[in-house]
Amino acid sequence: MISRAMVLAAGRGERLRPLTDSLPKPLFPVGGKALIDHVLDRLAEAGVEQAVVNLCHLGDLIETHLSGRISPAIAFTHEPERLDTGGGVAGALPLLGDDPFYVVNGKILWRDGRIGALARLARTWDGEAMDGLLMMVPLERAGGYGGAGDFFLHEGGGVTRPEPGAPAPMVFTGIQILHPRLFLGAPEGPFSLNLLYDRAMAGGRLFGMVHDGGWHHVATPEDLAEAETWIVT
Repeated sequence: MISRAMVLAAGRGERLRPLTDSLPKPLFPVGGKALIDHVLDRLAEAGVEQAVVNLCHLGDLIETHLSGRISPAIAFTHEPERLDTGGGVAGALPLLGDDPFYVVNGKILWRDGRIGALARLARTWDGEAMDGLLMMVPLERAGGYGGAGDFFLHEGGGVTRPEPGAPAPMVFTGIQILHPRLFLGAPEGPFSLNLLYDRAMAGGRLFGMVHDGGWHHVATPEDLAEAETWIVT
């Protein structure tokens, strides 16, 4: 069982401005519950004991909101400037320990399939072969997503990217398991996890798993409205 997780919550939510000028995106309510609470509840159900939440834009509001949370226990990292996804996780490594951990984007919603998505991800994880395992959803089932896809998923679970500007059939959900060794030699300061994904792909150590439930991304006011309906159907 994976006992620790990182929840990415430092972003500004530019496409939700001006709403995010006064309320950080992870605190936007969907179905009567803040987005970040949806994520943390799922992590608790999966057996996660401690979650690290990175803070930057209006981080004091998120910290206050989560101050009374017991399960999972919450630790915070504070970023004077946003460190992007890779820099944010790298900065939290001392709190995440030496074992593999979940990393989840704080602005997504998902429904489990027959088995909990996080539990399936943990069952699929192979610490000998993998440095990263990304949960993916087919493009046609990616709610609130306006892109052209992120990856190809191959037999055996290996992943590759499409050519620049070309479409791909699988969308990365923002839910993953990473091992601390993925960050060996990582740069200091802000950088994207994509830098480490590409390095792991080149070494045959980045894999994917198809999510068998529902998923919804929240990036715009329209996405929020859709998510409000999606969460109750």
